[in-house]
Amino acid sequence: MKSFWKTVLAVIVGSLILSVISSILALIVLAMFAAVGSASSSVPTTGILRIDMSKVQIAEQTLEDNPFASMSMNGPEQKSTIGIYDAVKALEAAAEDPGVKFIYMTPDAVSGGMAQMEEFRIALEKFRASGKPVISYIENPGNGSYYLASVSDKIYMGSYHGGMNTMVGLSSQLVFLKDLLDKVGVNVQLIRHGKFKSAGEMYIKSEISPENRLQYEAFIGSVWKSMAKTMAESRGLSVEQFNSLIDDLKLNCPADFLAASLVDALYTKEELEQQLCTLYDAKSIKQVSQIPFADYVTSKVTPNYRAKDKIAVIYADGQILDGKEKREVTGDRFASIIAKVRADSTVKAVVFRVNSPGGSVVASEKIQNEIALMMKDKPVVASYANYAASGGYWISNGCDKIFCDETTLTGSIGVFSMIPDFSKTAKNLAHVNIVNITSNKHGDMYSLMRPLDAAELDYMQASVEDIYDRFTSLVAQGRGLEKDYVDEIAQGRVWAGNDALEIGLVDQIGTLQDAIEYAKSLVGAESCQIASYPKPLSTVEQMVEMLGGSDDKDFVFAGTPFESTVKAFREATKGEVKTYARLPYDIIIK
Repeated sequence: MKSFWKTVLAVIVGSLILSVISSILALIVLAMFAAVGSASSSVPTTGILRIDMSKVQIAEQTLEDNPFASMSMNGPEQKSTIGIYDAVKALEAAAEDPGVKFIYMTPDAVSGGMAQMEEFRIALEKFRASGKPVISYIENPGNGSYYLASVSDKIYMGSYHGGMNTMVGLSSQLVFLKDLLDKVGVNVQLIRHGKFKSAGEMYIKSEISPENRLQYEAFIGSVWKSMAKTMAESRGLSVEQFNSLIDDLKLNCPADFLAASLVDALYTKEELEQQLCTLYDAKSIKQVSQIPFADYVTSKVTPNYRAKDKIAVIYADGQILDGKEKREVTGDRFASIIAKVRADSTVKAVVFRVNSPGGSVVASEKIQNEIALMMKDKPVVASYANYAASGGYWISNGCDKIFCDETTLTGSIGVFSMIPDFSKTAKNLAHVNIVNITSNKHGDMYSLMRPLDAAELDYMQASVEDIYDRFTSLVAQGRGLEKDYVDEIAQGRVWAGNDALEIGLVDQIGTLQDAIEYAKSLVGAESCQIASYPKPLSTVEQMVEMLGGSDDKDFVFAGTPFESTVKAFREATKGEVKTYARLPYDIIIK
């Protein structure tokens, strides 16, 4: 028996030692990869600033490169994620840098939101104003890639046949699941306020509602109007001429782009290299020094640590959720971050950068309450990116001033809740009979195994109406508008930037940089440090998160336009009945 217990003890001790050793080795490996990821090669001091959109992605905040991502043998090359503020500051530095001769951009593989592209393009325009040219080369033009390329002094296009033109206008795709749900016996009970509040419609309708079609056509048309005007004017065309080229499908092969004056010349790779040599005054392409944009950002964009005063930029980037998810805007976490910034006496003003389609009402309330407290101590300026809609608008509409881009989607002032009923699915499809035993009359109303009765629907509707009244009251107070007027422009409707400005939801069309400069002017902070919150995940944190996995790892809709609403539906199927202020979809305009 003693021998047995000795063996057991030895096994336990051995397992513990092995576990400790494994943990130490894992930490060493993580540290090694972090060191590799943070190491950067020397950046040329003179040359062409090379912006290759297949290698960089413009996002809200700069992220450290994840060295694990580059280990894939089959996947695409990892893109460096550069925050829009850092990207703009790098272009400002390049305009003043005598070592940067001009910008050479290949925008074909551009990815990111329309607002980031709009702000990046504006920064490229300012770079050109310094007297240095921007040259672009495209092979497969699309809406986003040509929008960026159109800022250039010269646009060159591949002379090769077989390239694909996807510059055919904007579209957004909606999916309706009622017919499918009817077949499997799922009855989704949607409770909402707002005739335009289409979140959840995908579960109760087979076709788009007239109101939903109206709002989609309006904001997609408004975003395209802004883009088309910009692209047409840059090439000396009228908007009517430009739209005619698109609508009549006149842009097919490269020669069509040249004939329409959308590009300046057609080149093979060798001819393009010769042109770059001519512009650079070099005899061969090997003599043309190219500075990768991501490396230039790293070398040129550093905080001004000498400045005592700070302008804080708080990035609310993602869905507004309950819980502690680090990659989303979670209520308790963000309330804590805002409270910390408020208590920091070195922070003189705050820019609240919102890029959110909305989400949980409870989380939105927590964040909005902290912003309201912040405004008692410091000025708070809002800057809207791709979205500041529904909950995203809830948390920020009371700020001292609101900037947004022309392509921003905002508004969506409305709320909804939904409860699926699986009783028919259980009985007719799974052949399972469910019996609910309750202590009270409505004890099983959230069981998901029977439809709500009239009193329960009234109860849910009363809750939605109360929250909608709270939402419209906040907007009326925050924007200095009559509540009846807010109700008129609300109803869950989504508005594009220019339209939002016209009806008073925002104050000015402007970039994140404009908002920061305005915040500086409010407190007279000419020299200050720009401090970002929350801090982006470090390389080690990204790797730890990757190794640890995620609750949504197997979520089939993750990363799709339907993620927000499907996630709400999934929460409802787990009995987590909540009220939401969020967009119907994460609207992706390509």
